[in-house]
Amino acid sequence: MLDNPTAPPLPTPWPESYPGGYAVVDVETTGLGRDDRIVSAAVYRLDARGDVQDHWYSPVNPQRDPGPVWIHGLTAAALADAPLFPEVADELAERLAGRVLVAHNAVFDWSMLAREYARARSAAPVEQRLCTIVLSKELRLPLANHKLESLAAHYGVVQQRAHHALDDARVLAEAFRPSLHLAAAAGLPLPLHTCRPLTEWVDAPVPAPRYGRLYGSGPRSGWRPARRRPACPYPNPGRLTRGGALVQGMRVAFSGDTGIDRELLEDRATDAGLHVASSVSRLTSLLVTNDPDSPTSKAAKAREYGTPVIDEREFTELLKAVTPAQDVHG
Repeated sequence: MLDNPTAPPLPTPWPESYPGGYAVVDVETTGLGRDDRIVSAAVYRLDARGDVQDHWYSPVNPQRDPGPVWIHGLTAAALADAPLFPEVADELAERLAGRVLVAHNAVFDWSMLAREYARARSAAPVEQRLCTIVLSKELRLPLANHKLESLAAHYGVVQQRAHHALDDARVLAEAFRPSLHLAAAAGLPLPLHTCRPLTEWVDAPVPAPRYGRLYGSGPRSGWRPARRRPACPYPNPGRLTRGGALVQGMRVAFSGDTGIDRELLEDRATDAGLHVASSVSRLTSLLVTNDPDSPTSKAAKAREYGTPVIDEREFTELLKAVTPAQDVHG
């Protein structure tokens, strides 16, 4: 447990609106796409004030190539005897039930968990999530960037095995506790987001494996998420400025092939508070494409209207630090 003598005193009374417990989660995966799989998962359970209650970890056999071994260190041989996700799903669910899921870039961890549970014909018992990137922004922490190592360094938390699910979850749990206390002391509403489980499933043959431009994207499975997205609740703040940040309410359009599955990119944009547009107009804030000179209608209109154009890698980096809409807590 982090022993930080500079941490603020516990507020008295504690905010009544705060959750009764948290599950700090980290997953390592075969890649970033919709069809990628979890290769390890870890959970630190915390009480209402962020104190650690227990922790859990398990490797998971993804039933495919493990992807970026140079990142997570889990080879096919190391995972050969690991349990399949359905074999750990109930045990993991027990640690998530009744708690707010906390993660660094929480939409990614939640999306991977939701898809694994959908494959297992089940649903994760999670109603809300909290992203520590969003929380650190709302606390205005003086961070050089929003990477986990920067947050850890700010609070003096030592990383021992970066990109190992158990150690990343430990580091995040220790860094979340003082952030939680700062938020409570300031009376800040926590940036909680509703978790929507996958609601559709289609049984279909599994074709041969394919590989994306980023890590490997595995065999396409027979499930798909619900396609209908809620309307963006934020006003359009205008176009993306050069070197600027994404702002909730911006209208983003996508064109051409992407390394990350397009649906996952759109899901991340929606969950970050962006408006996913099906076409480019004068109101479009930015176009995301890896081929800006392509003859597609979206790219052509972006050139005609002077719409800012960025590639997929820049967009995914900007997604890590989306600015909340003015006077709105995400």
